[in-house]
Amino acid sequence: MSRYNPKEVEPKWQQAWSDAKSFETSDKTTDKKYYVLEMFPYPSGRIHIGHVRNYAMGDVIARYKKACGFNVLHPMGWDAFGMPAENAAMQTGSHPAKWTRSNIEIMRGQLQQMGLSIDWSREFATCDPEYYVHQQRMFLDFWKRGFAYRKESMVNWDPVDQTVLANEQVIDGKGWRSGATVERRNLSQWFFKITDAADDLLAALDDGRLSGWPENVRLMQKNWIGKSKGLKMKFRFADGTNAPSGHDDGIEVFTTRPDTLFGASFVAISPDHPLAAEMTDKVDGLSDFITECQKTGTSEEAIEKAEKRGFKLPLEMAHPFDDRKLPVYVANFVLMGYGTGAVFGCPAHDQRDLDFARKYDLPVPPVVLPPDADPATFEIGDEPYVGPGKIYNSEFLNGLESSDAIAMAIEKIEAMGLGEGTTQYRLRDWGVSRQRYWGCPIPAIHCEKCGIVPVPEKDLPVVLPEEADFSVPGNPLDRHPTWKHVDCPECGAKARRETDTCDTFVDSSWYFARFASQPENKPVDPSTADYWLPVDQYIGGIEHAILHLLYARYFSRMMKQAGYTSVDEPFANLFTQGMVVHETYKDENGEWVLPEDVVVEKGKARRLDDGSPVKIGPIEKMSKSKKNVVAPEAIAAQYGADAARWFMLSDSPPERDVEWTDSGVEGAWRLINRIWDTVSAGANVARNVDLTKPDVTDADKPLRQATHGAIAGITEDIEHFRFNKAIARVYEFLNALKKADKGAGDWAKAEALSALVRLIAPFIPHLAEECWSHLGNEGLVCDAPWPVADQDLLAQDELTIGVQVNGKRRGEISVAADADKDTVEQVALSDETIQRHIDGLTIRKVVVVPGRIVNIVAN
Repeated sequence: MSRYNPKEVEPKWQQAWSDAKSFETSDKTTDKKYYVLEMFPYPSGRIHIGHVRNYAMGDVIARYKKACGFNVLHPMGWDAFGMPAENAAMQTGSHPAKWTRSNIEIMRGQLQQMGLSIDWSREFATCDPEYYVHQQRMFLDFWKRGFAYRKESMVNWDPVDQTVLANEQVIDGKGWRSGATVERRNLSQWFFKITDAADDLLAALDDGRLSGWPENVRLMQKNWIGKSKGLKMKFRFADGTNAPSGHDDGIEVFTTRPDTLFGASFVAISPDHPLAAEMTDKVDGLSDFITECQKTGTSEEAIEKAEKRGFKLPLEMAHPFDDRKLPVYVANFVLMGYGTGAVFGCPAHDQRDLDFARKYDLPVPPVVLPPDADPATFEIGDEPYVGPGKIYNSEFLNGLESSDAIAMAIEKIEAMGLGEGTTQYRLRDWGVSRQRYWGCPIPAIHCEKCGIVPVPEKDLPVVLPEEADFSVPGNPLDRHPTWKHVDCPECGAKARRETDTCDTFVDSSWYFARFASQPENKPVDPSTADYWLPVDQYIGGIEHAILHLLYARYFSRMMKQAGYTSVDEPFANLFTQGMVVHETYKDENGEWVLPEDVVVEKGKARRLDDGSPVKIGPIEKMSKSKKNVVAPEAIAAQYGADAARWFMLSDSPPERDVEWTDSGVEGAWRLINRIWDTVSAGANVARNVDLTKPDVTDADKPLRQATHGAIAGITEDIEHFRFNKAIARVYEFLNALKKADKGAGDWAKAEALSALVRLIAPFIPHLAEECWSHLGNEGLVCDAPWPVADQDLLAQDELTIGVQVNGKRRGEISVAADADKDTVEQVALSDETIQRHIDGLTIRKVVVVPGRIVNIVAN
């Protein structure tokens, strides 16, 4: 029996797949299709084993669906624009394009080494002019249709990098790369009008269009859109207050809690509010206060974390329902971008307002009484009361529940002519301008006479200049001596190009459509795109659950309205995989150390090179910054790519985190050799059997039941993303094969081996190809049909066994009546319910009482 050698086997079959063009997608649009896609990677340098888990999941689905007879599309590309490439240019002097292309070469090779069934003929990078020319075409179309527009907006500004930052790039009030304190600036920016689609984006989360999405992701999107019904009303200036110029009719506020109006103790406006600007020349110190406020980012998180501060204006507002006068403050926690940029403060029932009121010694009148509370003694302490209750201290609203009080307050305000009930959204229009070089140029030209005009389509693409100066901060396109200078296409006068480039979220909001259809002269061919879209299975991290997915959903709606496709929801099913985690290590100097440079023995770590001590840190998500990454090529060199894939898929349910361990991949390697030994031992028998001519006896029934039980179970598990459970069934099936070695006939053994090889093919494809060939089959196993279970053979004796964790019953499993202890143990440890109870624990012992119970001891 020859020893299995992945170093020889894996490259051989990768070449065979390439030569046969096994995974190039058919152009036929009449066959049943299946489009599986993993969120495409940013080419940052190298992939680590955490990436392998993501792509291996998609590969299992793609190979399985191909075997089931689907026309499968499984493409790969590169989200290639963005700041990291410019940062590298600043640090190394390398051009962003060169840095990016070099990284793509490396990462493509790493992915190919993993044996992924990718159609590489459709590969592209978003920095290819052949890609972004179509993005520019669509931008012009969207601009013409009113989906894209330009306006002045308050933005996060990094004064060191001289660029706008997204809210997510502001960390603790500082720029994510420079560490500089972020400022708020008013800049002219390009926007997509995503708010126009807010209602439909929200409705699709509940009307069945996204039934294949996880509930938590739909909830995250719902909260981000943030639809809220409330009251938009005017507070009038109190008698004795001179209204500032242009604000005679008062201050308009939006509130979702008009039932608490009697609890108002102040009115606050944003530092960016027009009234604040009007007052800066009239009130000493206000300008300095606003400048300080503008050093806080525009994100809600930044606002919430900041100390609540205010500047009192020499103004008072009249309460609409009584004779009180409310002071007016400019407050750093009021955002101009939400509602009207002004609020009334109800400190008894809002934590932010309460913090502000306590700081400035303002009244805190409670107006919502908790159930069973005494109105004579109820008081507000350090926390507001935000729960349900009846309204009190509120004249005509007294005794009402909040919902009824809201309706009555709105009715009263409307009758007074001070406002009206309305709906607001947390969602803001999507700002797509970025002040940087390495992005898709926005196809616009600025002319002093004609204004902002579109680049004529005949002049597309607007290509980035090859030369760029990164020696100083700021946008190199602004400093380029020639690129930005151009004649106006309408009047011929001297003009300048738009030097802002597109947010990279734009690039990733339609790439899935370009994978599906790649005509040279337009973004997509509608009929071909409509055949492939929506993506049947989309796979990626939960960190993209809001912005990327929301923007892609909106972009699809723009494309639909513009006639490019007829699809509004781009992803029919979504799976968000867990992360791969690993211990972190630091040397004596506090520097991060790679796992490959560390030796761990008896709970203590040392450097591999000089033996110096290394501190073992917490287990965290694999991160290049903390160097707790494992290179897939190193694992492939030692154990083969299949072993890495097998462990990534077998250790935990795919939606949960998995800890990378050397012992885990070693266990996968032992399994691979066990399969190889099993197939090698039966190869001679299988070669001499014609599986199209059944030849079975009663003695074959146990093995045939095990074979078809494995087929049915693994098929169902793959369909439901239970990869770890499917792999547990492979262990069980191998045990059944071993038991049947003497009792079953050659035909049943050959059937079992043929099924085994096809069942493992989506998970460990190189081994499967080698086994398929070893069994004497012609062609490639990746082209072989998926085995189909015989329903008559699925009725077999099973036992239901309870499973305890540390003595407490936590679930139950079903196993074959004759399953041995090893099989029962493996099935118990792979059960999803049991996995939840042992997550983060170390298994100390597993006790199997045959036919009765399994007890897992862990701490």
